[in-house]
Amino acid sequence: MKHSINRSRRQFVSSSMVLGATAIFPWPALTQPKGEPFRLGALNSITGVGGPYGGAMLQAIRIAVDEVNAAGGAAGRPFVLYAEDDQTKPDAAVLAVKKLIEINRVQAVVGVWPSSVGLAIMPITNNADIIMMNTCGAPEMQIENKRGLAWMFQASNAVFGKAFAKIARQRGYKRPAVMAFNNSTFVGLANYFKQTWEADGGKVSELIIYEPNQTTYRTELNRALATKPDVVALGAYRPDATIILREWFQTGHDCKFIMPGWTANEDLVKALGKEATEGIISVSNVAAHDHEAYKSFATRFREKMKREPDVFAAQSYDMVITLALAIEAAGAQAGTLDINAKVKSVTSGGQKVSSFEQGRDVLRAGGDVDYEGASSSLNFGQYGETVPDFGVFEITDGKLVLKETVPGELA
Repeated sequence: MKHSINRSRRQFVSSSMVLGATAIFPWPALTQPKGEPFRLGALNSITGVGGPYGGAMLQAIRIAVDEVNAAGGAAGRPFVLYAEDDQTKPDAAVLAVKKLIEINRVQAVVGVWPSSVGLAIMPITNNADIIMMNTCGAPEMQIENKRGLAWMFQASNAVFGKAFAKIARQRGYKRPAVMAFNNSTFVGLANYFKQTWEADGGKVSELIIYEPNQTTYRTELNRALATKPDVVALGAYRPDATIILREWFQTGHDCKFIMPGWTANEDLVKALGKEATEGIISVSNVAAHDHEAYKSFATRFREKMKREPDVFAAQSYDMVITLALAIEAAGAQAGTLDINAKVKSVTSGGQKVSSFEQGRDVLRAGGDVDYEGASSSLNFGQYGETVPDFGVFEITDGKLVLKETVPGELA
């Protein structure tokens, strides 16, 4: 089954800049419920490495805010949205989240994309009793979530690493090497790949952690290729992956690559050409395309952005709807800690619902709800983590072709 994804970086960035230009202003409600407003912060990577995703995530948040406010607010409380750009940098994120908390007085922060930002701001949000919802993947996010105020809507890279290893083994590879960008996200992926592979009786031929922002990675690449791997598990962002793959192609070494989907996509093909990217296995969390929540959200997203939503946008939409249902369940007078305590209860064990309005009606009738999200079923684990399904794609003739969907499993 073909599943072509057109991810134009130029389109992403231009859209992000438009959104970023207006991000400092509160997002107005389409209707004005009468309760005390709930002040919501969006902290997105509008610029920097996360720029291709941050603008779409902010638009998804706005779509969800409008949905909640049009339905009368969460427990009668309208959302008022304040947005900031973290620039995909921890230091910028710290300043931005302090502004959201100290100046805008937000009660929750949603839309955090990179683990480096999530880890940098968690002590601040924790100290302020602020709920923080994110798409971070570093395993350290779970370790540091000591107060249970952080909710991870993206698979941990512990889960990604295990999935990579299982997918490589299912495809018959025998001798993998691992290369990873030196940050918490990719080092976690690399280590869990190695642990999973070796737990099943195999051996990783080489594990290399490389430093970013180099003009060449030939030394590190040659170390990996010297072990004659049949597949390389590469944890990388697109700029460094482009250099590594170009240098690999020039060597003529016969091996395959398995990579995360936010790197191995059609923008990578544009950078390198069809021949150098043919056969790359791309693994990513995928949105829950069969869920009614996704279908409804995707229709509205397409109207705004003129393209299909990616999983990060779907996750951002789910953050707001989940939070709104938790507010509804906790009641109009509830504080953030009481609201936070309701997040798991509105995403499991009750009547399945696919929108805020459906869930609100069930809650007001005295029932329990299980919000089936646009990104996944949102079955949160003990550390606030959830796992969407994995899509296994292969780059074929310059296009991403979906080969199979693998259910996510908590680590």
